[in-house]
Amino acid sequence: MSGAVARLANINVGGVVNAAGSLLNPQSQRNANNDGGSADLGLIGLAVMGQNLILNMADHGFTICAFNRTVSKVDRFLANEAKGKSIVGAHSTEEFVKKLKSPRRIMLLVQAGKAVDDWIETLLPLLDAGDIIIDGGNSHFPDSNRRTKYLASKGLRFVGAGVSGGEEGARYGPSIMPGGDESAWPFIKDIFQSIAAKSNGEACCEWVGDEGAGHYVKMVHNGIEYGDMQLICEAYDIMKRGLGLSSKEIGDIFAKWNTGVLDSFLIEITKDIMYYTDEDGTPLVEKILDKAGQKGTGKWTAVNALDLGMPVTLIAEAVLARCLSGIKEERVKASSKLEFVGRATTFEGNKEQFLEDLEQALYASKIISYAQGFMLMQEAAKEYGWKLNKPSIALMWRGGCIIRSVFLKDITAAYRNNPDLENLLFDDFFNKAIHKAQPGWRDVVSKASLLGIPIPSFSTALSWFDGYRTKDLPANLLQAQRDYFGAHTFRIKPEFASAKYPEGQDIHVNWTGRGGNVSASTYQA
Repeated sequence: MSGAVARLANINVGGVVNAAGSLLNPQSQRNANNDGGSADLGLIGLAVMGQNLILNMADHGFTICAFNRTVSKVDRFLANEAKGKSIVGAHSTEEFVKKLKSPRRIMLLVQAGKAVDDWIETLLPLLDAGDIIIDGGNSHFPDSNRRTKYLASKGLRFVGAGVSGGEEGARYGPSIMPGGDESAWPFIKDIFQSIAAKSNGEACCEWVGDEGAGHYVKMVHNGIEYGDMQLICEAYDIMKRGLGLSSKEIGDIFAKWNTGVLDSFLIEITKDIMYYTDEDGTPLVEKILDKAGQKGTGKWTAVNALDLGMPVTLIAEAVLARCLSGIKEERVKASSKLEFVGRATTFEGNKEQFLEDLEQALYASKIISYAQGFMLMQEAAKEYGWKLNKPSIALMWRGGCIIRSVFLKDITAAYRNNPDLENLLFDDFFNKAIHKAQPGWRDVVSKASLLGIPIPSFSTALSWFDGYRTKDLPANLLQAQRDYFGAHTFRIKPEFASAKYPEGQDIHVNWTGRGGNVSASTYQA
């Protein structure tokens, strides 16, 4: 029996019940425990992100206890970066727990997966009912679902908090997306909102929802990040190979774009990358191997979209583009065997106009990516029984995180004006923006294709838009084909319903006269 459960067994009256219905020890509601703990929060994991979050918290007046499995890292941290700050250390898990105020707030910044579960099991016997464990790593949301339920059964509160912004964000203000046991929120809100990035005075941190909702929103954030980065790379490729521009010239264009609708962290750093030269004067970006890495969060988003039946095409294409980049050796071989054959070999036209069109194409494609991302989160809320606050999600992404941009203030406004907005494209602002961008967007996609420049994200964004705005898709033929070869049935359009083809019923037709009249059991495959 864990320490928390053992203590729960001795509670008779006066307890507090958490979101999962477990009784919390009233002792844990006090400001300090019997052992005289002084730290407001304890953080385990002293890699760069963990150290920077601790320093950020200390800068905001909180006392933090630092711990790491390799305790020599604790001593090094205390003697260097943490020196003179309200940061204490521990050399054992027991000492670490004793130094924390009650209810104890423990944040894990360790590798996602087994390491998180191992730390939970290590901490369990040492904690009291009502104590809080926060996973601040890049965990998969099903793991956070499981951990929320598991710790609730032990009388403890679990929070899965997505943290975005990289090393700099962790130090000076990240975007934080917490979810899990909501009864934990009042005990961590002051710390998280104090250290989070601010956008127009509002903290880029708010409670997201139950169980794994926080890590789910972080997952979708990372998927959108994949899409944004791929779109920027495609724009770079069009300017480099299609227009023949130098890295310096491309940097100038990104600098200009960063003063308009595309103003964002990713555009800003892309400009910096374009300007960066190696010792020999060559742009360093030209020397970097074109083989992209990935940690899996983009793939998680694409797979979850497929599981939920949501057409999140841009993120999926961005993931697949990284996969295609990964087969470098095979691409090198293909480049000598598969020639470009087309009528146009060089760009012809007004370059200035084309660059304006490219800016609008990038903007429109970003709108599609975010529209798809919010569609996915909306469907996930229905599927998993979460209540997601869409205006707050957009606000959390406005500062601190990798996808932060001016653009997100317009998304925040759209969902604040209408929290039940079915699709971002139905908002007046984005509806006008997407229509304004269309002519240039279409021209960019067609010209890039004619020049043989791969633009999977630009083109899928436009194809999705055209599909979404189409009242009648050719899926009628697809259903007829499925019924023809597999008796998978179809449904009739309401305007053509009859006694022979009743509306709303699964219908099978013997297309050849030889197939029989037995149909498959379900309409949806």
